[in-house]
Amino acid sequence: MADVKLQVRSREERGGKLARATRAAGDIPGVLYTSKSGSEGAHAITVGARELRTAVSGSGGTHAVIDLTIDGAGKTHPVVIKDMQLDPVRDRVIHIDFHEVRLDQPINTVVRVHIEGIPHGVEMGGVLSQPTHELNISVLPTAIPEQIVVDVSELEIGSSLRLVEVDGLVGVTFLANPESTVLATVTAPIAEDELEAEEGEEEGGEGEEGVEGEEAGEGEAADETPAEAPAGDE
Repeated sequence: MADVKLQVRSREERGGKLARATRAAGDIPGVLYTSKSGSEGAHAITVGARELRTAVSGSGGTHAVIDLTIDGAGKTHPVVIKDMQLDPVRDRVIHIDFHEVRLDQPINTVVRVHIEGIPHGVEMGGVLSQPTHELNISVLPTAIPEQIVVDVSELEIGSSLRLVEVDGLVGVTFLANPESTVLATVTAPIAEDELEAEEGEEEGGEGEEGVEGEEAGEGEAADETPAEAPAGDE
């Protein structure tokens, strides 16, 4: 996986008001957690929203190992993004936590699954689907693969490819259940007569609802007709 570099700045003052001002200036408040214990291991920082967007736009995305530098100092911290808080309305990052990792110890991360090849079943009219797009793995930070490539060219109609059938990668441990994790399937296409029958059932159901709605409407109209006042009341 390609190296990703990011520069951040120390943040001395904290608080909701200051955090809002930081965001208004185009920056994101955050915390860098190092291997030190207690408060010494937590450093308040700010990172530019544009710089962060650039850092996570590569192949590793938000799961990449980032070389993080504080205040332009020479020391680099290899980190991963531990948590990102999003604004539910504007869908933008409002807080971020980085976690320093050791390059000689495996970490848990996520990589994309890329399927290649045209299945035999698709050539016979079948439909290819990919239920699993990402896999959880354990691997050294320096050996994270950009993606897991699987060949689906041998799949026939009605068959599937499970994780247990995929050749392992050196230094990579799959954390998902290999027997139950389905990476790709090829299913038979729906016949035209079956498709027409399904469409007919849907149209029939809509028609019945329409009749019921009309009957209800007539009943409501009758209820709204005012009754004539008795002649003796005039």
